[in-house]
Amino acid sequence: MNVETAGIGTLLVIIAMALVTLATRWGGVFVMSYVPIGYRVKQFINAMSGSVLVALITPMAVEGDNGARLALLATVLTMLVIKKPLPAIAAGVITAALYRYLL
Repeated sequence: MNVETAGIGTLLVIIAMALVTLATRWGGVFVMSYVPIGYRVKQFINAMSGSVLVALITPMAVEGDNGARLALLATVLTMLVIKKPLPAIAAGVITAALYRYLL
């Protein structure tokens, strides 16, 4: 399937992606409304956020350049010291930007 990306085609692609996003989000809420939230389900939900984060970060740590690795290191160190995610993310972004700018 080919969609023309000039004019109305771009708008159609954006609308289609928005509909798919809404369907998955609402579908998850709908399905979870039938699942009793017990101790095991709470543990599963809490573990999912960490596993998704690791799944996103691992390829960058393995295949990324030194700027990416330094950004990860800065993020981890900032998170360990400050224990707040937003400053840690900012430290990682700034570290990667500075490394790539200077080298």
